[in-house]
Amino acid sequence: MGKVNPATVCDLKPKKKCCRKSTRCVRCPVVIHRMRKIDDDTMSKKQLRKALKKARAA
Repeated sequence: MGKVNPATVCDLKPKKKCCRKSTRCVRCPVVIHRMRKIDDDTMSKKQLRKALKKARAA
């Protein structure tokens, strides 16, 4: 998938089943749900990248 814009992660279509690897993929349902809970309108790009990294950490 390459580099992903963290602001658009919540708009992605999640996969059917979670992979449960140590670093979750971007389209994992858990990652998308965690990113939807974050208020991304007030965050900078750097904060969004950190939030995505934290959401992907298992």
